Amino acid sequence: MKNIVIFGAPGSGKGTQSELIIEKYGLGHISTGDVLRAEIKNETELGKTAKAYIDKGQLIPDDLMVSILASVYDSFGKEHKGVIFDGFPRTIPQAEALKAMLAERGHSVAAMIELDVPEDELMTRLIKRGKESGRSDDNAETIKKRLDVYHNQTSPLIEWYKKEGIHNHIDGLGSLDRIFGDIAKVIDNI
Repeated sequence: MKNIVIFGAPGSGKGTQSELIIEKYGLGHISTGDVLRAEIKNETELGKTAKAYIDKGQLIPDDLMVSILASVYDSFGKEHKGVIFDGFPRTIPQAEALKAMLAERGHSVAAMIELDVPEDELMTRLIKRGKESGRSDDNAETIKKRLDVYHNQTSPLIEWYKKEGIHNHIDGLGSLDRIFGDIAKVIDNI
């Protein structure tokens, strides 16, 4: 089973690369952003709570995210090939909670793949994405807050996953094919 955490700042290409991984390897995909956006669109209680955090550029509380993820993960059934966790974990306590949730099922994270992209490129990509998709959280002010949250709260996960022995650094600048080729090498070796 190849459970993978795809990791990087907002705009680093996690969603795009996840689609390519799914196509090639047949893995499931859990995008916390997609799950939360669906809840917000459907105006569920979770969606309303999540929207209040997202609109301020803040992270969703851990207990809420872990219970959502456990439910989605279990929906893939017991015999799946693995899942890509996209947008989670974002903090060390979340990584510990994910590890515990998977361990309860006899599973683990096989690899953490970090897409590393310089901040000026992230801003350019996110502003462009906001114009193309109409995502309300892709505006300069919110992007800056999201990148600050990433640097202060999320990037320490890199060291945590290095200690776990499953961190893989990928240069996220360049052609889509080259980046995916580097990711495929990692997945082929787990």
